[in-house]
Amino acid sequence: MRYILDFLRPIIRFNYIYPVTILAIAVVLAIISGSYALNLRIDTDIANLLPPDNPHVVALDKLRDTVGGETEMEVAIKSPDFEANKRLAEYLISKSLDLYDDRSENHFFSRVEYRKETGLLQDYALYLATPTELDDLIFYLEDEIEDARLEANPFFVDFGFDDDEDEVRADIGRFREAYDELIPPEYPINADSTVMLLKFYPTGSRSDLSFLRRMFSSYEVMLADVDLASFHPEMELRYGGRLQRHLMEVESITDDVFSSFSMGISSVLLLVMLYFFIKKYVNYKKGKASARKHTIWSHFIRMPVSILVIGIPLILSLTYTFGLAYLVLGSLNTMTSVLFVILFGLGIDYGLHFYARYLEKRSAGEDVLNALLNTYDSTGSAIMASATTTAVALFVLIFADFRGFSEFGFISGWGIIFAYLSMMYIMPAIITVFEHFGIILVNDNINSDEPVVHVPKRYPYARSIFLVGLALVIVVSINYSKLQFEYEFGVLEPEFTEYVQFREFVGYTSSSRRNPAYILADTDDQVREILAEIRKRQAENGESSTILDVEALQERFPTTEDEEDFKLERIAEIRDLMQDPFIRDQQDEDLDRIRRASLVTDPLDIDDLPAFMRERFVTRDGEVGRFVMIYPSVGLSDGRNSIAFKNEIASVTTSDGEIHHAASTSIAAAEMLELMQDESPYMIAATFIMIFILVNVAFRSLRWSIISMVPLVVGLAWTFGIMIIFDIRLNFYNLVVLPAILGIGNDNGVHLASRYLEEGRNSMWDVLKSTGQHITIGSFTTMLGFAGLLFTQHPGLYSIGLLALIGIGMTLLSALTFLPALIQFLEDRNWIKFYPEFQRKDDTPTDS
Repeated sequence: MRYILDFLRPIIRFNYIYPVTILAIAVVLAIISGSYALNLRIDTDIANLLPPDNPHVVALDKLRDTVGGETEMEVAIKSPDFEANKRLAEYLISKSLDLYDDRSENHFFSRVEYRKETGLLQDYALYLATPTELDDLIFYLEDEIEDARLEANPFFVDFGFDDDEDEVRADIGRFREAYDELIPPEYPINADSTVMLLKFYPTGSRSDLSFLRRMFSSYEVMLADVDLASFHPEMELRYGGRLQRHLMEVESITDDVFSSFSMGISSVLLLVMLYFFIKKYVNYKKGKASARKHTIWSHFIRMPVSILVIGIPLILSLTYTFGLAYLVLGSLNTMTSVLFVILFGLGIDYGLHFYARYLEKRSAGEDVLNALLNTYDSTGSAIMASATTTAVALFVLIFADFRGFSEFGFISGWGIIFAYLSMMYIMPAIITVFEHFGIILVNDNINSDEPVVHVPKRYPYARSIFLVGLALVIVVSINYSKLQFEYEFGVLEPEFTEYVQFREFVGYTSSSRRNPAYILADTDDQVREILAEIRKRQAENGESSTILDVEALQERFPTTEDEEDFKLERIAEIRDLMQDPFIRDQQDEDLDRIRRASLVTDPLDIDDLPAFMRERFVTRDGEVGRFVMIYPSVGLSDGRNSIAFKNEIASVTTSDGEIHHAASTSIAAAEMLELMQDESPYMIAATFIMIFILVNVAFRSLRWSIISMVPLVVGLAWTFGIMIIFDIRLNFYNLVVLPAILGIGNDNGVHLASRYLEEGRNSMWDVLKSTGQHITIGSFTTMLGFAGLLFTQHPGLYSIGLLALIGIGMTLLSALTFLPALIQFLEDRNWIKFYPEFQRKDDTPTDS
């Protein structure tokens, strides 16, 4: 690294000679990059966190292209009067479909789901039943006839030993459930007909947030003119649903990013400003009394100077970073959306170290150019090692298939590089300009009038601190299995009050047949093979199966003349059974349904199906969809259930050798979770190995490489200990920050070890007094950057901030306590070895 630093050293001199030119070039590049960065948008689709060539993602994209993936806006109408609800619904439908968007030059809504024509389906219920359902129904009718015949026998005695009764009840129960799923109520109402739910389908995409905002705003204006009381005195109306929740989620994340950004950055800037105000004023007071020309007021009004010196190159680096992110990635995901504030806290560290050492050099009597060059020579190696290890640690994530990792690593890795380059090779130009105008106040304190403060030569209680710290690491290592992972997706998603209230208003109750996964096929024969294979797996797995039911329209809707004839023959068989004198005159809701549907004698044309039925089973091209719908028997909000469901139905290979993969957002989430769990250990291990290699290159000593990384290992162990004690769990959000903690936490040990080698034996207190301050402020600024996430509404983002805060805090604590104790422990036993290349070349003190 020293060779690279020496090669780039002339840039520092160029900064001093041509500062305006350097700044002009940097600003022009920032303007160009910023124009791209402003186009970045946040993508909250979980499926997009998987590689685009993932078979389940490919299947999901194909499913959306084939079947569609519209998300509707829901409008709920509520009053005790069903007819009043109907009148309001029809009025709203007319008004809503007339709403026009001037910007897109199109209506806001393309269609509405309201009244369903179910008469035809009631007539053709048996025609649309599956062969299995027809077999169950025939068995049920035969048993009903047999029971009626026996009851008609005056000599029959029922001893209650009929083992088939439960099975018969199950047969009619399955038919009743299938009938209700196939033939919904005519109007979208709840059980007591007091709530009616309309579904409006927008013409714009759900990813077009501007369109959604205009749509909801226009709808709000339209509703303001509706007199609900004119329809019924108790009339109430709410609108929203999943589409509004989607908009609220994206806006919530965006608001969280800005709020955490403003809170985190303001805290960071305040801390930096106070630190350098105190540091400069203390150094100024240490100088000769005759040279103290400025009062404390002069220092006070210059407090923002440190922010400008460090903040300008930092802002420049962020514009470069996110401009590149737009050009390469095009958008941010939920995990990378907070990187602006995180990189602000990370990138400022390099400026802190450089500027703090520069002030020390200036206070030691050096002129501007020599102070810049000597600062570059003395601290440049440690800063480069720190930046390189952090950047490489993050770049390792690029090789992950999980895009939450890879995109986080790409953006943050380049962010570190741009921050380092800006602080090392642009900030000197800013310092030069400020020095030229006398804005930075310093005083020579080499020949200070102040009395010399003697510091201890030894780090106290070294043995005790070392043993206690090591004991804590051993305890955590023994209990590592208690560190848990959060599988519940719902815990990590924000809860929106408006959406919850809307669901309560509607009185939503979920069906047992929900969240289906789809497997697409190319032919009807493939559909039947897939159906048979899935049912075979369901039967083989028994009670442990995650499959509730499986269906396809090919089972319900005959597509060939032979299938039509077979279906009509089966219906004729049921019609004959219904004519049996023992049940012909029975009055029963189930028998009445069967009696009506058994009268069918002609096949049904696909074009005669009601619109809502076609949308369920027919593709966008108007053809019968060749896909199998698989319903889970378990709640998919638990990641373990999602993974089990995915693994049970993941793929089916048909007889022609073609592999068909399951697709749904739940399948994508399960695949993402499994992929992340599989890759996390390798990513963390690879990060650690790369950091160690780079540290070893920087120190050129295996011993000192290990010593400098001790705070990282110990701090990480302490972090896990806190997580175990307070039941803070890892999840698919905060796992991404672990490699970042490795890179960030390693900086402290590198800086302290490097400075100790520079200062020599018995210098640990001096090192802590100077570099210890710098790493403390640097870690605090990084922690404040992450701390902004603690005030977000998104639990996943909150968990990132919390884990980062604990991890960085523990690695800092370890660096300030355990590392000095370890070095003192080794120094006392004469196990410390120094290398000439790390020793200072002169006797000029860096801090008095």
